Amino acid sequence: MRTLYFDCFAGISGDMVLGALVAAGVDASALREQLMLLGVDGFSVEFEKVNRSGIGATFARVETQVTNRHRHLADIKTIIDQSGLPTKVKHLATEIFSGLAAAEAQVHNQSIDQVHFHEVGALDAIVDVVGAAIGFEILGVERFVCSPLHVGTGFVEMEHGTFPVPPPAVVELLKKAPLYATNIKGELVTPTGAAIVSTVCKEFGPLPLMTLEKTGYGAGKRQYDGFPNVLRILVGDDKTSDLITERLWMLETNVDDMSPQIFAHVLDRAFKLGALDCYYTPVHMKKNRPGVLISILCRAQDQDGLRRMLFSETTTLGVRSYELERTSLERTIVNVQTEYGPIDVKVARMNGTVTNQMPEYEQCRAAAERFNVPLRVVEAAVRAGLRSEVESAETEK
Repeated sequence: MRTLYFDCFAGISGDMVLGALVAAGVDASALREQLMLLGVDGFSVEFEKVNRSGIGATFARVETQVTNRHRHLADIKTIIDQSGLPTKVKHLATEIFSGLAAAEAQVHNQSIDQVHFHEVGALDAIVDVVGAAIGFEILGVERFVCSPLHVGTGFVEMEHGTFPVPPPAVVELLKKAPLYATNIKGELVTPTGAAIVSTVCKEFGPLPLMTLEKTGYGAGKRQYDGFPNVLRILVGDDKTSDLITERLWMLETNVDDMSPQIFAHVLDRAFKLGALDCYYTPVHMKKNRPGVLISILCRAQDQDGLRRMLFSETTTLGVRSYELERTSLERTIVNVQTEYGPIDVKVARMNGTVTNQMPEYEQCRAAAERFNVPLRVVEAAVRAGLRSEVESAETEK
């Protein structure tokens, strides 16, 4: 599986991501050509070779020739949707901005529709986000992993005043990611950078086992003495094994005195808090009472939030937890074009052979309702479209 690792020892920003992608092999001309498909005038992107404390890096200089103005999420979605960009790029760019809007809404106690991107809604941020999505697609990245993020210290001037580093929107975006600070002053992680990495990365930790193919350094704007202000990305193939093995945690608790109506709510809350799986098992408890064993599978960084949820939402007085190892098949998401619109399909492989294909249920259900056709008809169309794409890919090989 094509894997990209963000090494954020000096934080991350949108222009650092662009610079690192070009340094890692994304053709600058191809990137600019696709950015022109946005259909928006008034910006230019140039890539410069610079030095940051002894490390050669690429600086992405995004310049705008129009006066920046506030934009709402709907405005940005319209720009992306009406562009000539590939569907997958549109989807990822929109997802990144939607995540950023949700964080800003939480910070300012507003609805998502009310949020205007005063810090990152300018044209240069749109270029950063869309450019990153284009670069990931060009490199063919299927899996993203991020190191702990160095956020910096001090204060930063923003539209609403002076705020501590990391600023509130960054904290909201990275609330499930490992963060740290040193004596390096300044805002090392920007809202745009945080939005990108929090959207694409489902894993945070050390460099995973992979065969390294490319690396690139993207330069930040500031220069420090003896500290390279760069983002390093490492790109390679993690097919050292046919299977993916990872360390996860299981949270369990037995309940025998709670209304059955609450269990569905607990399941929904668990998935919203990052649970990888949640299920219930009937058990026979003390005093001859029938009960339910609640089991939640999660990553290490999501344990605390899920544990607190169990204590607040259920009648339990104790939660057990233990670490375990999960081995799973390699999985990728393929976007299939159908007569009912684009539908994502989760494809599982072993030894390079497809073993399972599962269309995303909610997308199929929404399409079935929109076109007033049976759900099975939409699913059949998706599978037929996927089969055609797989056969074409195999023929090319």
